[in-house]
Parts: sequence; structure tokens; C-alpha cells
Amino acid sequence: MSKLSRVLTIVTILIIVCGGIWYFKTLYYPSGGKQPEEIKIGLLSDLSGPTSAVGRPYSEGVKDCAKYLNSQGGIAGHKIKLIQVDYAYNAQQAISAYKKFVTRDKIIALQGWGTADTEALTRFVAKDRIPTFSASYSAHLTNPKKAPYNFFIAADYSTQLRAALEYFKEHWTKSRAPRVAFVYPDHPYGLAPIPAGKEYAKQLGYEIVGEENVGLKAIDATTQLLNLKKKNPDYVWIGGTTPSTAVIMKDAQKLGFAPTFFVNIWGADENLMKLAGPACEGHYSLQAAAIYGQDVPGMKIIQQLTKNQPQMTHYIRGFASMLVMAEGIKRAAAKGKITGPAIKEALETLRDFDPMGLTPPISYYPDDHRANMSVFIYQIKNGKLTFVTAQSLPRKKEWLGK
Repeated sequence: MSKLSRVLTIVTILIIVCGGIWYFKTLYYPSGGKQPEEIKIGLLSDLSGPTSAVGRPYSEGVKDCAKYLNSQGGIAGHKIKLIQVDYAYNAQQAISAYKKFVTRDKIIALQGWGTADTEALTRFVAKDRIPTFSASYSAHLTNPKKAPYNFFIAADYSTQLRAALEYFKEHWTKSRAPRVAFVYPDHPYGLAPIPAGKEYAKQLGYEIVGEENVGLKAIDATTQLLNLKKKNPDYVWIGGTTPSTAVIMKDAQKLGFAPTFFVNIWGADENLMKLAGPACEGHYSLQAAAIYGQDVPGMKIIQQLTKNQPQMTHYIRGFASMLVMAEGIKRAAAKGKITGPAIKEALETLRDFDPMGLTPPISYYPDDHRANMSVFIYQIKNGKLTFVTAQSLPRKKEWLGK
């Protein structure tokens, strides 16, 4: 064989080998012949700050959902990598962590947490075009004109409060107007729904008789409750977290003050019965997700992941938050791009998306990021959260962002 023939033979063999490699890659890695890259998502959590009692289970729900999705092959063949930071409910620490997420970790999306930090990050995530799901359900985060990259999976705080007021008014049987008062922490989270609640209470015919501030770390609420007791409200809204709710209810019981308390989504959960004991019996909890063990499709997956160890309803919402975000990423991938803008655009196509029955159906629109207008109302009976009803409101334009 001549030298030229040997060269041609070698070249032919190389062509065949390279062709085989190319075919293998296109067969098994159709995305340009490259193995799928990780989808990096930042996770801001309060694991040690004033909301850690509910922050920890929520973050576990987010992480377990990512674990489940990865066990199913990830999202469109891409594995999820969560990068978690405990920012201890400090907005400045959240900003610092976010900057590292973007510059160092190159995240494409963010799972956030509280109201103060979510609001502080709103302009950053809009500028960087990072779709952000948080556990802050503040109404003004639902207006894309002000918060274009913000999403969440529950009815906003204002909708929750309006729905509860409507429920109690529908069941009011006395001839006089029902009297309502508001107790909440002097904090962006606590303040968020109060203007909307007051306005809607007046529209429904309530008499507003008072309001008091009780901090998230409160160990006594006697003074505030004595002030309210003089005004004799029929209903009292509590807008804190579970530990402060327990303080309020136990102190009210000691004072012989017995209105019907109805509590926001973070203030009455499975731990309230342990912390408040009999003082919480008969009062109401507003929620946006199923409770552990409820007969919905996604619960079987959660029970397997948690080895049948009961989890708080906050865990369920964290799981659902990651599930809905993943749907947006999946739809973006189907169109060929996994970028912040593509994920945002994909999320805005969701119409009555069912996150395995864990929450009411989810819909987002380009001009309206309200997830839904449905609130689950539970009553505490015999030391357990007992489902009462799903109260739904119309998606009124004038309520968007308020």
C-alpha cells in the first residue's frame, strides 16, 4: 500500500469514527450535541431569623420538589441545582446574597422568601431579568408594571383578607353591623393587606373598631388586647406568624376576651395547636395549599419523599412554588430557550395550571401576575385544622396590586 493510500485510509477511518460520535451525541443529546447543563436557581431562606419557624419547612418543600424533579430527569433533561442561603430575614443580607447568586453562581431564577427582602429585590430582579417566586404574597408584587419578574403561587395577602371578610359577612346573622379589628406587626409583611382589608370591610358593612401592633417576636400582648377588649369586636384579624399568634390567643383567653380570630397564611398552622393549646380552638386559619395527608394527587409523592412524616402546610406551598416555576422553565425549554425572559413569557401563558392538586389552579397573564383568587378557610376543631370552604373572589382589575 502506497503512502498516499495509507493516508486516505486513515482519513476515511477518522471520518467514520467522528461521524459515529456525532450520531451518538445527536441521538442522546439533541440539544446541540452537548450534555444538558444544570439549571441554577437561588434559594433565599430564613433558617435562623424571626420567621424561621415557618421559613424552614417552606424551604424544605422547595428542596424536596427539586429533588423529586431531578429524580424524574430534571426539567427538559436539565438537572436543577439549588443554591441556598440563610439570610436570617435581613433584607440587606438578602441583597448581598442575590448579587452573588447573579455574578458568581449565574442563576437563571430565584426562589425567595419574605416581604421586605422581596420588595427590596424587585428592581434588581427586573433589571437582571431573573424570574422570582417568593413566599411574600404582597398584592403590589402582582402588578407586572411595578414588579415584572415577580411571581408567587397563592392568593395575595389582600385577597386572603378580603375573602375571609366576605365569608364571615355571608354568615353573619345579627341585625347590627359586625365589628372587626386588626392586629398585625409594624412590618412590611404585616402592613401589606391592611388598607385593602379596611376598605373592603367598609364596603361589606363592617364597623372597624380598632387596630393594634404586635411584633413577630412578642412574648406578651396584654396591653394591646385590653385596648381591643374595650371596643368589643366580633372578629379580629391576626397578621403575624404562628408564635405571635399563640401569644395573642393565650393572652386573650386569660383576659376573657373572646372574639373570633381569623389568621393570615403564616400565623395559624399545625404548630399553633402545640403553642396555643385550647386557646386556639374554634378560630380560623387562611391557607392556600392542601394540608399534609389530604387526598390530592401530589400528596402521594410528598408522603414518599417525607417517609410519611407529617409536614406543615408551609412545606406544601414551598413544594408547589418549585413545581410551578419548573413548569415555566419546561415551557421555555420547549421553545428552545431557558433564559429569564423566556421563563417569564412562558409563565404568563399558564391558564388554570394544576400543581398536582396541592393548590388551587394557577394562571398568570402578561398584565396580571395574581396566581388565583381562591382562599382555603380552615377552622381549628379538636386541635386540628379542619377544612371549611374555598372562598373565591372575582379577578377585579381595580384590585390588581392593591
